[in-house]
Amino acid sequence: MDLYAILGIERAASSAEIKRVYRRLARKFHPDINPGDQAAAIQFRRIAEAYETLLDPNRRRQYDTHGLLHGAGSEPTVEFEGFDFSRAAEGVQASTFTELFADVFRAVAPGAGADRPESGADLHGAVSLSFDDAIRGCERLLTVTRQAVCSQCLGGGAIRTAEGRCLQCQGEGSLRWARGHMVFSKTCTACGGTGRQQQQACSGCAGLGVTARSEAVAVRIPAGVADGARVRVAEKGHAGRRGGRPGDLYITVRVAPHALFERDGDDLRIVVPIAVFEAALGAKIDVPTIDGRARLRIPPGTQSGQRFRLHGRGAPSPRDGRPGDLVVEVRLLLPKVLDERSKELMREFGRLNAENVRKDLG
Repeated sequence: MDLYAILGIERAASSAEIKRVYRRLARKFHPDINPGDQAAAIQFRRIAEAYETLLDPNRRRQYDTHGLLHGAGSEPTVEFEGFDFSRAAEGVQASTFTELFADVFRAVAPGAGADRPESGADLHGAVSLSFDDAIRGCERLLTVTRQAVCSQCLGGGAIRTAEGRCLQCQGEGSLRWARGHMVFSKTCTACGGTGRQQQQACSGCAGLGVTARSEAVAVRIPAGVADGARVRVAEKGHAGRRGGRPGDLYITVRVAPHALFERDGDDLRIVVPIAVFEAALGAKIDVPTIDGRARLRIPPGTQSGQRFRLHGRGAPSPRDGRPGDLVVEVRLLLPKVLDERSKELMREFGRLNAENVRKDLG
C-alpha cells in the first residue's frame, strides 16, 4: 500500500502537513468515535502506520527508497495525539475537544450531508524535457499512484447482504458509549438507525470506496511549453467519494537550456558573430532557427550589439500555436591578423576612419 495515498498527500509534503492531515483523518476514524466499526478501525490503523512512518525522517527515507520494511501484520505504535478522552476539556483544550466531537453531532443532525459527493484531491508531479521536445511538443507516460474507485464495490464502500439484525448496534439502531461521567450516543452508521443490517463494508477498500493503485497516465505536452509551466490532466487525481468528481493531475514541466537559443516569452534570442567587413559593407548571412536556417540581411554600417527580428521564427504559443519571433543580436568578431598585408590594410582603414570612431565624444 502507498502511505502517501492513504493520507492523500504529495510525496514532498512537510511534517506540519502530515500532522495536520493525520489529525483530521484520526478524528474521523478513531475507534472511540466509531465504536464497533471494524472498517473504521482498520482504516485508523492504516492511517496511524502511514503517520508514524512518514513523520520519522529515517523511516520515511527508508520507505521512499525500499518501501515498507515491516511485515504486513505488524501493528503501528502511534497514539492519537492531541486529545484526551478520559476527562472533560477546559481552557485552551476546549476548542480541540469541541472540534473533535463536532463530527459526531454533525453525523446525526438532519441534513448533515453525510452522503454528499466529495471531490477527490489533486495530484502533482514533474517531467523533464529537452529544449527541442518542449518546442515541438511530445507525449510522456508517467506512473502515478492514486486513490481509484474500488473495483469490488464500485465506490459504494459496501456490499449488499441478506437482511438481518445489525451486528454493530445489536438491533438498537444507535450506539452509546461513556467517557468518564459523559455519555454519548449516535445513530448507528452500519444500519442507518434501522437496527437491520442490509449491507456490510466492502473488504476490498475497508468501506472507503477507494483503493490505492498505480496507473500509467499518458501526458500530452503542448508545443511551445515553457520551463515551469503546468500541464493539467483532467480527472487523473484521487478518486472522489460517494460519486464525487475525481481530482486533476498537474504536471510541472522542467525544460533544459539550449546551447544557442534563449527564450523570452514566445520569442527566441540568439547571438550571431559577424566579421568587420560584413558589418561595414553589409552582407547576407545564414542564421540558425529551431527548424533549420534563415537568411538575414545585415545592412552596411551595422554596429556590434545591434538586434534584428525575424518574424514567426520563435517558439509556438501553447495557447493558440502562433509563433513568436527570433531576435538576432550581432556581435563584431575581430579577425586574427596573420600577415603583413592584412595588417597594412587595417592600418589604412584606421587612418581613413580615425575621426569617425570617436566623433560623438566631442
